[in-house]
Parts: sequence; C-alpha cells; structure tokens
Amino acid sequence: MRRIRWTRRGLLCAGVYIRVLRLRATRAGWGRSGLLGVGCFSCSSVGRASGSTGLNLSWKLCVTIMRLVILDNYDLASEWAAKYICNRIIQFRPGQDRYFTLGLPTGSTPLGCYKKLIEYHKNGDLSFKYVKTFNMDEYVGLPRNHPESYHSYMWNNFFKHIDIDPNNAHILDGNATDLQAECDAFEKKIKEAGGIDLFVGGIGPDGHIAFNEPGSSLVSRTRLKTLAMDTILANAKYFDGDLSKVPTMALTVGVGTVMDAREVMILITGAHKAFALYKAIEEGVNHMWTVSAFQQHPRTIFVCDEDATLELRVKTVKYFKGLMHVHNKLVDPLYSMKEGN
Repeated sequence: MRRIRWTRRGLLCAGVYIRVLRLRATRAGWGRSGLLGVGCFSCSSVGRASGSTGLNLSWKLCVTIMRLVILDNYDLASEWAAKYICNRIIQFRPGQDRYFTLGLPTGSTPLGCYKKLIEYHKNGDLSFKYVKTFNMDEYVGLPRNHPESYHSYMWNNFFKHIDIDPNNAHILDGNATDLQAECDAFEKKIKEAGGIDLFVGGIGPDGHIAFNEPGSSLVSRTRLKTLAMDTILANAKYFDGDLSKVPTMALTVGVGTVMDAREVMILITGAHKAFALYKAIEEGVNHMWTVSAFQQHPRTIFVCDEDATLELRVKTVKYFKGLMHVHNKLVDPLYSMKEGN
C-alpha cells in the first residue's frame, strides 16, 4: 500500500487542522490528482506508521467531501443549485418503484432555485412524478391557507407549477392535535421513504438551519421549537411588521434529521450571511452555529454568492474558486443529456 502525502493547503474542520490530501494509493481506485473537497481522518481510524513521515492505510480510512461553490451573484448561485438538483434526480433514474427523496427549505433564498427548477420542468428536462419531498418546517397555529404558512409558500412558489403528486409532498402540520405525534410521524415517513437522498437547506444570519436556532442539539430530531426573538423580528416583515401576528412556535426537522440525508446542499447568499458562512466552514463544529454541523457530513455542498464570502480568508476563497472547473462538471450532464451527447 502506498503512502498518503500532505499538500500545503489547509482548512479548519471540526476544530481540527486538516489538509486536502493527494492520494498515491492507486489500489484504492482514486485519481492521482487528489480528492475533491476536504479529506478528514479520524484519530480512531488512521494510525501514523512508526518512524514514518507519512500516514499509512493500515486502519480504516474515513473520508468527508465538503465543497464550497462560489458564484458571482444570487441568480447564478440559484441556477447552479437548480442544475445540481436536476442532475441528481435525472441520474437517479426514479420510477414507480424507485422514488427520489428530496428535502426542501422555505424562505427567500431558495426562490431563485425553485424558479429554475420550474423552468427545467416546463422545458421537458425534468419530471417530479417519481419524487417525494419533505419540507424542513412549518409554523404552529397558522392556518394552512394563510399566505405566510409554509404550505402556501411551497404550493404557490413550487408545487403547483410542477407534476409532483400532492400525496408525495410532505409538510409538517402545525395545527395537529398532538404536535409531538405529528413530529414522530414525520420522522417515520422519512424512514419509510428510504431516507432523504438530497436535503437542500438555507440558513439564517445566526447560522441556524430550519428552526434549529443557536443552542440546538446537533443530534436533534423533528420536534416543536419555541422561536428566538431574533427570528421573530426577522419574520415580522412577512406579517406587515406586526410582531403580534408572527408565530412564536414552529415544528422543525432536527439537525440530526438533516445529517441522516445521503447528501446535503446548503444555500447561503448575501452579505448579511457572510459571518454565518465563515462559522460554517472555517471554524469548528459549534451548537451555537448549527450549520457548522455539516462539516462532519460525508457529502456536503455549500453554494454561495460572492457577497456571502466577505468574512472568509482570501486563501479559502481562492482555493475553492480554483475548484470551480471541477464543481461545474457536476451540473454539465443536464445539457449533455438534452443535446444527446
């Protein structure tokens, strides 16, 4: 077995200084150019060879792929994310006995992505007939037909424009008689669907994902949450600025629920979320910044615009921009298939 050699570039992940690895072990079947994203070695799984300057593979190798995709602006970030989702569904080849399971967010950030997915559907590039969706959250006590409920949001901005079966679009019921039973049933439905293939999420300026606000457990499951005042104030703009109309509780998937997905894509745009992106990828895992948990996910893609990178180190931005030619290959198949290439 050949040795793994360290390159000079490095990133902070989970509080441990790690480096992008160049793999020389051809038996493993990986290319000589190295791993995409970040390779993480657990202390419990990799040992240093006695008297050696490198690492050997005598123990189990644990690899985490973390990508940061940086686009010039919001529209391009939304388009890249939509292309990626489209390709993941197409490549999965869903059918009557094989559904692709997609986790979805609400809020202002994913709107551009949803518009692009609708466009691909109307152009005949994409069908949601064999796709099941699970939304991240819903307000408690807000009627489903309320214009600011997440049921209304999803149907008005996405579902009614595509060919998804309404029975396959799952959104938590914030008016259920037993809210905990509703949360438990939601987790059960996800398991019965075979788990989430791709969970798409957005974050708040304080780094929360779904309604897992600062201080939330990083192994939490779908549950009832009391909303922080910062969240209530931020949501007031959707309720005519009247705080008395803003729901103070919500049902939300947990961080652990999202971590169970086979792949996670986080959308982060705007200068007001720049510090959250910095906390997400350049510092360690911290329950006060719940998005940072996804450093530890086996397959995470952070998709952002230039404004969101303002708090990142210059070398971090340059490094990930240098990988864009590789990242863009992940979204090329849509056009290859369309053109018959």
